[in-house]
Amino acid sequence: MSPSPHPPSPKEGLSTEELLAAELIDAEEDPAPAPAVAAARRRLRSHPLLLFAGIVLASLNMRAALAGVSPVLGQISDDFGMTATVSSLVTTIPLIFMGVVSPLAAGLARRWGTETVLFGALVLLTGGIALRIAPPMATLFLGCAVVGSGIALLNVLMPGLIKRDFPEQAAGMTALYSTAMILGATASAAAAVPLERALGGWRGSLVSWALLAGLAACVWLPQALLVRRGTPHGRPATTAAPPADGAATPREQPGPRLTRSVLAWQITLFMGSQSLIAYVTIAWLPTLFTDHGMNETSAGLVFAFSTLVQMAGSFVVPVLAGRMRRQRLLCTAVALSMAAGIAGLLIAPVAGAWVWAALLGLGQGGALGLALTLMVLRSGDAHTAARLSGMAQTWGYLLAAAGPLLLGAVHQATGGWTVPIVLLLCVCGGLVLLGLGAGRDRRIGDGGTAG
Repeated sequence: MSPSPHPPSPKEGLSTEELLAAELIDAEEDPAPAPAVAAARRRLRSHPLLLFAGIVLASLNMRAALAGVSPVLGQISDDFGMTATVSSLVTTIPLIFMGVVSPLAAGLARRWGTETVLFGALVLLTGGIALRIAPPMATLFLGCAVVGSGIALLNVLMPGLIKRDFPEQAAGMTALYSTAMILGATASAAAAVPLERALGGWRGSLVSWALLAGLAACVWLPQALLVRRGTPHGRPATTAAPPADGAATPREQPGPRLTRSVLAWQITLFMGSQSLIAYVTIAWLPTLFTDHGMNETSAGLVFAFSTLVQMAGSFVVPVLAGRMRRQRLLCTAVALSMAAGIAGLLIAPVAGAWVWAALLGLGQGGALGLALTLMVLRSGDAHTAARLSGMAQTWGYLLAAAGPLLLGAVHQATGGWTVPIVLLLCVCGGLVLLGLGAGRDRRIGDGGTAG
């Protein structure tokens, strides 16, 4: 079942299958593949094991390289003599490049084919992970930029590939993709300190994940070669799709001006604010625990547990959202769940660590799933949803990049965690207000520029 170009109104409700299918934005949706490329892809789909393995392995890599950094960030800082502000760049730089590179993914996929760009993204990721362990501090930051660029391409292209190649199994493949992504982050966080001790330092811990990225690249290599072999030299992998029934081509499709839509900006800022909280947690939560006396291994396990719990929120909340006309209550609930977990870090950061980690995980997983769902529910058609997804990812990641850097600077300036935690609570308050706007039963374009 291919998703309809005009998804049902939120008033009608969306089934789980329809909602998950609609969330998958295809970077090659507008153009059509060249005939030889289409034939190569049909051959790949007739033997789906390689494609299935490639999706799982790529998904495992989409957060692992980031989640494995924070449990050993203290050792990285000590080794280079970095301040808290400078060390926060290890998390901030990938986010900046995730925002900057995301808009390039669709053009690269049209020119070279999704499979080739996915292979290139995994090669970039492998090289970036390895580059981070080189002795000069500059190469650490350069490696972070390369890692962020590779993840940006994976973020944009993986959902579209699933939509294109598994249209009848959208729900199952999306669940597999998102579960593998979270499991990769969980395993990376939980194993960071044990790997550090087993491999003689933080460099061994970080570079070990290059093996997983390299394995994924090897699985995508034959797929990339097969698709490119069918593309004449110098010719793009896709061509403009012919208009149906005299309709305008995709590039001519009219649509609302997203930058003039208050609702579009509310969704974008909701996406960015929840990402900011998530990446601050990735960057600093283990350090906060160790600063309060928890040992590094336990801090890494609590962080990994919080990441794992996100699966529950990211699965349940979108399904509930698709059955509701308004999502204001859900937006408030996920923001308050995160706020409760963050506030607990002020009261009893170590004694209640597992409780706070669970509340944070539920809220973060639910907020991410809700942000993606709102892009679908508030859009009038798939074309608008695709454009809104690009806007929200680009500006959302750039906003999120400010979080680790800002809170690292505040932590350094104040010598404690009280002020940074209070600032995060303020972000949660802003998330509630944004959710009250984004959760209205409206669509972008309704009521003029305010829509």
